[in-house]
Amino acid sequence: MTRGYFITFEGLDGSGKTTQLRLLDASLTAAGHKVVSLRQPGGTVLGDRIRGILLDSRSEDSLGPIAPATEMALMFADRAQAIAEIIEPALTVGNIVLCDRYTDSSEAYQGGGRQLGSERILAMHAAACGNLQPDLTILLLPSLEASLRRARRRNQRHTQQQGTDENRFERESDEFYRRIYEKYEEIAAREPRRVLPIRDEATIDQIHTRILEVIAARLPSVTA
Repeated sequence: MTRGYFITFEGLDGSGKTTQLRLLDASLTAAGHKVVSLRQPGGTVLGDRIRGILLDSRSEDSLGPIAPATEMALMFADRAQAIAEIIEPALTVGNIVLCDRYTDSSEAYQGGGRQLGSERILAMHAAACGNLQPDLTILLLPSLEASLRRARRRNQRHTQQQGTDENRFERESDEFYRRIYEKYEEIAAREPRRVLPIRDEATIDQIHTRILEVIAARLPSVTA
């Protein structure tokens, strides 16, 4: 049996990555492919609990400040569980796996934003994740200012509509996000064969078409 294909979506909150993942899932499924989609943190019972701790801005009100190394360790605990429970089994039976965030997020947010450094993140990835790498990473990098504006507006709506708060990271400074943005650029430059950066402010449909074209070039069974 042919092993599946692992695609991750990366970028700041508000970059449009979640929308593009959903569009790709729908297109691939409609074309007859078996697709498994998940988000990180989350996607498993354990992961959803970890997500609540990491993203809820009220976590630190009850738990106290979360140290950067603790934040990193929780992210990788979630990821290791997702690999064991969802990602690796799906790839083994030949499915296409779409993941909203993966280790590039940890390198950008904890390595760059929290200033833990890339070396520490990559060592943790090797230890906790068996160094499992995506076959393709779609990195959405619209302007930093536009991403932050959309992310903060979206999270306010989410809190009002869903009653849950995932604004812990959005309380950080613009300088924190600038370090993340620069780290994403560094990752893209370091791994050009795996990472496809999309920086332009194209429409949602135009970006989706471009992603389909790239995947079709890599997977003969996919048509753009």
